[in-house]
Amino acid sequence: MIMSRKVPSCSLCCRQFQRFLRCSSTVPNPHPQRNPDFRPRRIILMRHGQSMGNVDDRAYVTTADWRIPLTDLGKKQAEEAGKQLRDVICEKDASVVFYYSPYLRTKQTLDVIMPFFDENEVLSSQEEPRISEQQIGNFQNVQQVLDAKAERSKFGRFFYRFPSGEAGLDVYNRVSSFIPTLVRDCTQYDIAGHDLNNLNIVIVTHGLALRLFLMRWFQWSVDDFEQSQNPENCELITMNKIKDTPCGYAWMELEEKDRISLDLPDTCGVPRNVHLHRLQGVDNCYTK
Repeated sequence: MIMSRKVPSCSLCCRQFQRFLRCSSTVPNPHPQRNPDFRPRRIILMRHGQSMGNVDDRAYVTTADWRIPLTDLGKKQAEEAGKQLRDVICEKDASVVFYYSPYLRTKQTLDVIMPFFDENEVLSSQEEPRISEQQIGNFQNVQQVLDAKAERSKFGRFFYRFPSGEAGLDVYNRVSSFIPTLVRDCTQYDIAGHDLNNLNIVIVTHGLALRLFLMRWFQWSVDDFEQSQNPENCELITMNKIKDTPCGYAWMELEEKDRISLDLPDTCGVPRNVHLHRLQGVDNCYTK
């Protein structure tokens, strides 16, 4: 007995044939197209001006850390930083986006800086809790804080956890989660028609959070971080976009004077993947 075989419908055969053509004609590209450049012209990180807590640890006993204000010197430092920012961000059609910690001392620092920029230059000013100071507890006993800081110096800042507070690793994790937000925001500004080559990001934050931001961006090792030191109050730490090869490779690079100021080795001013793929000094590339 001859069994009849079901013949596929014409439409099914067409779909299978089209699928075969797509699969057979797809050749892996050894030089995949790079993602569009999301990087601004520069990212400037700044520690807040001198605060009452910087000059007297007893301030933490009666005042919540996030409500500790600037000193008079801190306000003068912020004014000087505003002048320096204005000198750096001087290009025609330059635009600025500010991110700042919700702590009073960073907000007061930003309040002094903002008048140095015209309203039409500032695209946005955003409070960002993820770049806040390391949490070391609530209202604190001065001696306990001093003892904990001494212990941290021996143990290491990255892994040491304050009683009822955070480890440096915790700050690293939340700062790391902020970076994709920054990238998405830059992408949205690009879509909206703003030239990223004229865009400046200014981040007003705290010493430890600033270094951990750099650690994540440039992929430092823990040892590199432990070697580094906080910038001075209101010191500008600048990352510039480098785009100097025919291929259009781009990355952010820490200014040499800032790398030295933070006491970092030579390799820490450029993202690790730039060294890995030897992008610096590339003279020729694949032509699309």
